[in-house]
Amino acid sequence: MFFRMFMVEYACELTTNEFNEFIREGLVLIDFFADWCMPCMMMLPIIEDVAKEFEGKIKIAKLNVGEYPEIADKYGVNSIPNFTIFKDGQVLEQFTGAVSQDELEEKLSSYLEDSKLEKSE
Repeated sequence: MFFRMFMVEYACELTTNEFNEFIREGLVLIDFFADWCMPCMMMLPIIEDVAKEFEGKIKIAKLNVGEYPEIADKYGVNSIPNFTIFKDGQVLEQFTGAVSQDELEEKLSSYLEDSKLEKSE
C-alpha cells in the first residue's frame, strides 16, 4: 500500500516469533488486522497516532491475521479490526470494530490509571 511506505511506524508489525515476547511484560495493545479489511486500514493512522501518544507507557503493535492465523485463533479473533489489551501476557480486554482516536485513548488511559493505583497499594 502506497501510504504505508511513507509512514513512520510507532506500532510495529509482529511475527509469530515476536508475539509472545512482545506481550510478556507490561501493558500492550495488539491490533489484529488484515490488509483487505477496509475498517482496519481506516484505523491505521489512528493506531499510529495513539502509539506515538502512548510511547513509553503502553506497547502497541499490529498482527496480520492473514499471515499469522494461529495467533488470531489462539485469542479467539473472529472479526477484525480486533483490539486486544494485555498486561504481563494476560488478556485484559478485547473489542472489535473501528473506534475513534478519542475512544481508544480513553480506554488505554484507564488502564494506565489502574496500573498506577496497583503500584501505590
